Amino acid sequence: MAGTHKFNPRELMEKAIEAMKLSIQEPRYDGNATPKVGAALWKPDGTIETAYRGELRSGDHAEFTLLERKNRPNALDECILFATLEPCAPGARNQPKLSCAERIVNARIKEVWVGCQDPHPKVAGEGFQFLKKNGVTIHFFDRDLQEVIEKENDEFFRQAQAAAEKQRHERKHVLAEYDNVMPNVDISDLSSDALKNYELMLMGKELHQKEEFYRRLSHQGLLEKANEKLRPTGFGMLLFARHPRDVMAQAGILGTISRNGEDDPRDFDGPMVLAPEQAIQWMKDKLPNPISRTDARRKEQHKIYYELVREGLVNALVHRDYGIKQAKIQLVVTEDKTMIRSPGKPMEPVTLQQLQEFNAPMFSRNPRLHAVFNTMQLAEERGLGLRSMRDRAKKAELPLPSYAWNEPYLDLTIYRTAESATKTLDKNILDELSYFEQKGWTFIVNMGTTTQNEYAVEMRVSPRTAQRHLTHFVELGLLERVGSGPATKYRVIQS
Repeated sequence: MAGTHKFNPRELMEKAIEAMKLSIQEPRYDGNATPKVGAALWKPDGTIETAYRGELRSGDHAEFTLLERKNRPNALDECILFATLEPCAPGARNQPKLSCAERIVNARIKEVWVGCQDPHPKVAGEGFQFLKKNGVTIHFFDRDLQEVIEKENDEFFRQAQAAAEKQRHERKHVLAEYDNVMPNVDISDLSSDALKNYELMLMGKELHQKEEFYRRLSHQGLLEKANEKLRPTGFGMLLFARHPRDVMAQAGILGTISRNGEDDPRDFDGPMVLAPEQAIQWMKDKLPNPISRTDARRKEQHKIYYELVREGLVNALVHRDYGIKQAKIQLVVTEDKTMIRSPGKPMEPVTLQQLQEFNAPMFSRNPRLHAVFNTMQLAEERGLGLRSMRDRAKKAELPLPSYAWNEPYLDLTIYRTAESATKTLDKNILDELSYFEQKGWTFIVNMGTTTQNEYAVEMRVSPRTAQRHLTHFVELGLLERVGSGPATKYRVIQS
């Protein structure tokens, strides 16, 4: 951390948002909305300064106002910048104007916190890339504050996303491998069932004339015209082809159910838009349902368990790294838990810790796939999916799903019952826990975090006994302490 004074990231996020709300909308001849943007600068002496778009002159960006108009003579190399929107990238401003990302680098600022990615095609991640290439560390605002930014900029975001779809071919970067038409493929390679399902969701009806539907697929980068014919791109094949692995060997989901010492495998290698529901139905057919019809709580757990698995599979399909061609998504099911293994680390600036805390920002590795699954109502694009997983697990009194990195896979573990997280502990650790500690561990895993007081109240033990249990969990590597004194929390360590 720069300087000797401590800074509070949350406080600075909120100050940037307060400034954002003061932004002055400049008149535009084309009628398009301009974004509301606020910025806050933390200085090593502990002072904080803010700026907003249009504060000193109509149209001036918040970062420009803060860095150039208010702090031009000052050394800023130990300062930390908070901005509500991704800084504009080189090429986004008319010459000789510098972009905000360039101004940040020129000011030698090495740490930037950002509210939301700018969806406009002139920026759309390019600002992040420029900052990262120049050694700037990027963090995101907390999800609830991102929602405030999105709401304040609703019209700008809507227009920017529409522009991004229309101007895809005008983007000044090389298309990803799977954005291009695949060799030796044709629309006839696509599954009619998969296309029909998507057409109904996208268009609201099945069209007898396909021109409008195909035009929408082209706008989404799933079809391209080549040699006067529409042909699928790589992502179009992945989503809708009858046999996507013919052209993308890493496509598909490898399923395995392990019971009674035997493995029951099943590969899902057809259209990826159909794979999540196919996998869920396979699991329901194979796994016994021990839940009594009169046990309402267990019925709710059973229902939510499959909802969590479905969401985990969709997230894996949307966010996996398709550049890792030697690995496929794996679905490993046992009596107590399900593990979904997705090739590739979280995409920067998303961190593993943010996933583990169900607080990861809105950021997609494969936005084309994300948009399709969102249309199918199997994914959402506003960063609420992780929080929904957390809330549904708590509602059903299930242990919180857990994320871990085991190269080359990002592993998501989903537990089937309230007791599963304890039953699946390593035997050596389980043997170290008393009966009451095992009950206590089940409570903690269901909550994700606890305090000494919360644990004592829930387990009906004295504060001294609660502290002894929590200390034992820490010694066994199951919990980590967060904070100090009366406010100390104990957080589950994801393994």
